[in-house]
Amino acid sequence: MKKFKVFMLSLLIILGVGFAGCCGAPGEGGKAEVKIQKNTTGQQLIDIQKAHKEGAITDKEYEREKTKIIEGK
Repeated sequence: MKKFKVFMLSLLIILGVGFAGCCGAPGEGGKAEVKIQKNTTGQQLIDIQKAHKEGAITDKEYEREKTKIIEGK
């Protein structure tokens, strides 16, 4: 009997967490908002410069990516 109570309590907690995640915060009508932040050209250049300085990308890759960013491609 005790195992059944533990099982039911666990099931209720799992279901409660699952439903709470899909319903959104109160007052929002359950709508989720997705924000996509596009980095500025300057931030993109800083990011690839940092990657290049740390050795994550080669000189050739750095120049290619820098050109793409500046040209807006």
